Amino acid sequence: MARVLIVGAGLTGSLCAALIRKELPRPVHLAVWDEAGDSGGRMTTARSPCNPQSTVDLGAQYITCTPHYAKQHQSFYVDLLALGILKPLTSPIEGMMMKEGDCNFVAPQGVSSIIKHYLDESGADVYFRHCVTQINLRNDKWEVSKDKGPPELFDIVVLTMPVPQILQLQGDVANLISKCQRQQLESVSYSSRYALGLFYEAGTKIDVPWAGQYITSNPCIRFISIDNKKRNIGYKCCRQLPWPVDSSPQTFPCVWRGCVHPVQLRWLHHFCPKLNREEKYIVLEAILEGPETQMARMP
Repeated sequence: MARVLIVGAGLTGSLCAALIRKELPRPVHLAVWDEAGDSGGRMTTARSPCNPQSTVDLGAQYITCTPHYAKQHQSFYVDLLALGILKPLTSPIEGMMMKEGDCNFVAPQGVSSIIKHYLDESGADVYFRHCVTQINLRNDKWEVSKDKGPPELFDIVVLTMPVPQILQLQGDVANLISKCQRQQLESVSYSSRYALGLFYEAGTKIDVPWAGQYITSNPCIRFISIDNKKRNIGYKCCRQLPWPVDSSPQTFPCVWRGCVHPVQLRWLHHFCPKLNREEKYIVLEAILEGPETQMARMP
C-alpha cells in the first residue's frame, strides 16, 4: 500500500487529504503532519480554558464565495451547508466590502471545524508537533525527517505549509526546486497579524449594533468581532408548540452552547410579550444573554 504524507493541517492540507482519499483508485496509507498543536493553520479556532463550548476564531472570520467559485466549487458549499458546518452570514459587519454576487458564510462551531471535517473525511492519521526539517530521496522513496523522532519513508509527499517554511527545508528537496521556481516562491509575501481572543462570562452584554467591524482609524487594530453574535449563537428554543399556560411547570429542552437546559415555556413568553396569544400554535424563539443570569430574573 502506497504511503502518502501531507505536510500542513490547514485548509489546503485537509482538503487535499480528503480529495486524495476520494479520488485515488486504490487504497493508500494517508498521514498528515503539522508543527502546531492543533489543526487549522490560518483558520484556527481557540477554546475557552473554562468552557470548551465557548470558542473564538483567531484566523479567518468568515468565508466569502464569489459567483465564479460558487459555480466551480458548488459541491463543496452544498455539502458544508447541508451538514451545518457553514451557514449564511446574516449579522452586520461594518466596513465589509461587498461585490455583486458575493455570498458570505460563517462556521457556527468555529472556522477550524471546516478543517476538522475534511480531516475526518480523509481518514488520515493526523500528527501534531511534527516539524519537518529534511526531505531526501532514498531508493525511489522520500525519507522525511522531523525535529524529533526517527525519519519515515513515503511514496508521495505533498507540501502545503507556508512558502518560507518550504524554502527552509534541507536535503534533496532543495535541489528539486529550479532557480525560476525558487524566485517565484521567494516573491510570495504574507501579511502578518496578531490575534487576541477574549472570553467573557455568560450574561455579559456588549452593547454595539454590529457583530464585526473593520477598523481604519487605528494603526494596530484591523478587525473586531463578537463571535457569538457573528455566528448567531445564543440561547434558542425554536419549535412549534401550543401557547403555554402561564402557570404551567412543563419544560422543554433548549440548547445553550451544546448543553441541554430545561426551560419552561412561560419563561419564553416573558421575552416574547408581543406574540399573538390567540394563535393555536406558534413558533417560539428566544435568544437570551445567558442561562446563569437570565434564570435568576425570570418570573
